[in-house]
Amino acid sequence: MKIQQLSVFLENKPGRLSSVCNALAAAGINLSTLTLADTHQFGILRLIVQNWQEAKKVLEDGGYTVTVSDVVAVAVADRPGGLASILSIIESAGISVEYMYAFTVKCDEHAVLVFRFDQMDKAVALLKEAGVQIITADWLKTI
Repeated sequence: MKIQQLSVFLENKPGRLSSVCNALAAAGINLSTLTLADTHQFGILRLIVQNWQEAKKVLEDGGYTVTVSDVVAVAVADRPGGLASILSIIESAGISVEYMYAFTVKCDEHAVLVFRFDQMDKAVALLKEAGVQIITADWLKTI
């Protein structure tokens, strides 16, 4: 099961990140998780929210460039080697991890990591086959 992630292009200037957060807050949209990658001139804010369609509209109406990508969130054993076991499933099939980041909350006793793979459907099928818990968009409503 894939979930949708918003990517927002931001100029690397003071106040740009807070303006995105303020716009979403004013619309009552809570951030489930996010990551920010930057260069000297711009950044890409990747975020997951409960209602991505509404968040996309709010941000686009605010003049931001927003793209939507499918990502996979998985429950990973929160112990040494937990991530390594997930990566071995993916890498043995020749799938590349484009990027990843973590949620700040757990699912049961597992850490939750978000992945973008170069072969999303194949990765989901392999992970399910291996018994890895795939996080659904409905789970986001519970946090």
